[in-house]
Amino acid sequence: MPIGSRLSVRFADFGFRSLVTHAVMALGFVGAAVSGLFIEGQVGLISMVAFINFTAGMWICQSIHSLGNAATDDEYNGVLFEVLNRV
Repeated sequence: MPIGSRLSVRFADFGFRSLVTHAVMALGFVGAAVSGLFIEGQVGLISMVAFINFTAGMWICQSIHSLGNAATDDEYNGVLFEVLNRV
């Protein structure tokens, strides 16, 4: 079995990919808040805007990805239900 095959199988599940995407969005938003509050001057402002733009881009990607998954017979009901099913 190749080294990355187990991770590839997990990424084949839309729910797992959705959880990873939402985690990246959360980290981007936290980065925006931290850089906006604790980094002074123009660097802080530019960092905050960059993190917000990255988070917005990830949100758009997740939305498009969810629309594509709606055409399948997958039983995905949203990221909150995925978290509840895995906890």
